[in-house]
Amino acid sequence: MADDPMERAILALLAERREGASICPSDAARRVAGDDPEVWRPRMDEARAAAARLLERGAVVVTQGGAPVHPSEARGPIRIRRAER
Repeated sequence: MADDPMERAILALLAERREGASICPSDAARRVAGDDPEVWRPRMDEARAAAARLLERGAVVVTQGGAPVHPSEARGPIRIRRAER
């Protein structure tokens, strides 16, 4: 299990969803910071960075427009899903 709270949030959210389902980084930011947009929105970069670390470890796949992408290269909305095992 990940030590970082944002990584844990991403993995927990994905575990709660059906196989193949994806989440938005904002889902993880809300899980960690709560529902107040003034609190979770500033944590979006942290959520994307956590997704990048999980991607690099092979735990998730990050997509934009349905195509795989690294979060650091993506501009605009991305989705995160579990990597196929």
